Amino acid sequence: MNKLQEFIKKHPAISIVLGFQLFRLVLLPFMGLMPQDAYYHFYGENLSLSYFDHPGMIGYILRLFTEVFGKSVFVVKFADFVVTSLTLMSFYKLASYFLSNSKLQIATVLLASTLFISILSFNSTPDVPLMLFWTLSIICLYKAIFEEKKWFWIIGGITMGLAFDSKYTALLLQIGLLAFLAFSNQYRKLLLSPWLWISLIISALVTFPVWYWNYQHDFASFLFQSSSRTGDISKFKISPNYFFGAIGHQIFLLLPVLFIVFITFTFKYIRRAIVKFKLPSAKTLFLLAFFIPTFVGFFSLTPVYWVKLNWMMPSYITGVIIASMFVNKKMLRTQIIISVVIHLLLSLQILFYVVPIKSDDTWIGWKELAQETQQLQKKYPDTFVFSDDGYKTSACLNFFMDDKVYAQNIIGKHALHFDYLGDNLSTLNGKNALFIDSDKRFKNKEKRNKQEPLLSDYFSSVVELEPIIIKINDNEVRKFWVYYCENYHFKN
Repeated sequence: MNKLQEFIKKHPAISIVLGFQLFRLVLLPFMGLMPQDAYYHFYGENLSLSYFDHPGMIGYILRLFTEVFGKSVFVVKFADFVVTSLTLMSFYKLASYFLSNSKLQIATVLLASTLFISILSFNSTPDVPLMLFWTLSIICLYKAIFEEKKWFWIIGGITMGLAFDSKYTALLLQIGLLAFLAFSNQYRKLLLSPWLWISLIISALVTFPVWYWNYQHDFASFLFQSSSRTGDISKFKISPNYFFGAIGHQIFLLLPVLFIVFITFTFKYIRRAIVKFKLPSAKTLFLLAFFIPTFVGFFSLTPVYWVKLNWMMPSYITGVIIASMFVNKKMLRTQIIISVVIHLLLSLQILFYVVPIKSDDTWIGWKELAQETQQLQKKYPDTFVFSDDGYKTSACLNFFMDDKVYAQNIIGKHALHFDYLGDNLSTLNGKNALFIDSDKRFKNKEKRNKQEPLLSDYFSSVVELEPIIIKINDNEVRKFWVYYCENYHFKN
């Protein structure tokens, strides 16, 4: 105990960071499966060069961990925790290039205390590997530019490519790099350096699997990620709810102190550049180059478009380093206190499910649903199971059940990557099915007394069964409608 107290006294910042990480690790076994966990695990079970929604890095990581440690919810969560911990360690190394020792401690505590680190540690998304390779890329580019270590141009090209293989927003790494060199008087000459272009070419080569998969599938993923969103933005319909919703999300992820500092220094540097035509030092400009395009770029869309809460996450890496230059001990203490309170409330929710979640984006009830569905299959033998909610129910049931579970492509709807598995649905002709549909709002235990209209187009008869009610701690928390569908007939 004395040695522990001595360590905490000597290394308070490291102790706080380790405390947050230990807290997260202890909570992992109590976290149920999230739909995102199940869907990206489904990626790993169906290995491909890329996937419809995103590149496949998160799927490959989950496949690696489940191959080594076995398939379980804990292993999936543990993979996220390990990768995010590596991101924290990489951030510490990156921040050490820019900050004094005291400010380095502040920066590390600021990042470790955020809710977004907890989210990445608990939930499988493409952002988990993106944040790691984003951070490693900036380390390599720093080494290549400021320390003139040319081999880091090559390593940086590889890590930038791997970041893109995690999520398409990683393209902002190359944009940030070129923007820094273009605006920096001292380093603009590097735009003509062959090492820069070798790095960019290598990054493109590493992304080849993603491009080749898209080429094979008529660029379906690129079109999915760009066309609908571009169309919505082009409508230019002002929505205050989008703007204030984005602010709420960012305050939730960063916590109020850090978010306010972000807004303050962003305004300061942009105002100085526009009004006084004065740019910061080369190192600060380097950090801003990987912050402003992502943070300010996406924030500028919020008045006309619903920007998802995770889109700005990559900007946090260099943003927190800049923020630490403006944060004093009192502000840091406030950040820690708020973070501890919120994390304790989070733990109560995870352990005791205090507040019902009226959404399918929850870790509650999926395993129990799979067990109930398997019991139904015994009562209605030789049936296949499918759902129609994008991917959530189908992915979660696939995780827990041995039999293959299908998505809404059974009734002719687009079903994300389920459409690209090579399934010959005509082999299901004549079979009976169980259709599972989540009641997100769950107000009563009654039947729905209506059905998805397309069911009758693909089945000879459809009968609604008693709904599945999921109980947690003797409380009824989730409800799923169930339909028995006879004689499937596939339509091209």
